Amino acid sequence: MATGFGSGFAPFAPGTAGTIVAIPVFLIFSPLSWPLYLLSALTLTFLAVYVSQEAEKVFHKKDAPQIVIDEIAGFLWTMFLVSPTLRHMLLGFILFRFFDIVKVFPARLCQERLPGGYGVVFDDVVAGIYANLVLLALITFFGI
Repeated sequence: MATGFGSGFAPFAPGTAGTIVAIPVFLIFSPLSWPLYLLSALTLTFLAVYVSQEAEKVFHKKDAPQIVIDEIAGFLWTMFLVSPTLRHMLLGFILFRFFDIVKVFPARLCQERLPGGYGVVFDDVVAGIYANLVLLALITFFGI
């Protein structure tokens, strides 16, 4: 689970590979009503915290690059309240990867200061929320 069905073992950009795996996960969740989607995203997020913490023990490294379940959770936050069109998913993917790499405050702080799986996952949740706000603004104000 932590490696996103093995995508975390990609030799180049495992976080990007994990985010690609997040797209079909989002498509499974997308027909849900917004309260059920939110509950599902929360559940997956806290499952990711537990799984990431256990995976750190297996990989003997904090936030090992093979752990990509955090990208899957983060992308679900990116796509909250967003319709599953190809354009929206592509833009959401780009925005999420941008915010995940740049680590806008407080994402880096979460990664550095939160213990165990919380530090692994919550920087991606923050990135996902930032990406979601930008994506919703683009959809609302520019009709994207």
